[in-house]
Amino acid sequence: MASPGKKAFPLRIDPVLWEELQRLAAQDLRSVNAEIEFLLREALARRGIKLNAQRDTPAQEDEQ
Repeated sequence: MASPGKKAFPLRIDPVLWEELQRLAAQDLRSVNAEIEFLLREALARRGIKLNAQRDTPAQEDEQ
């Protein structure tokens, strides 16, 4: 069951990648789902994309 306010979606993933995600998640004491969300946020941050903390949607810096 998805957490309130979060979007659930199916994800097809290579079994080898899944095993690595499980290993990383265990090291960080997270679920695989939380690890994937962490990695996605980290990747967005590296690209300079900031998320709006209230709604977890990309912030619109150039809104007019």
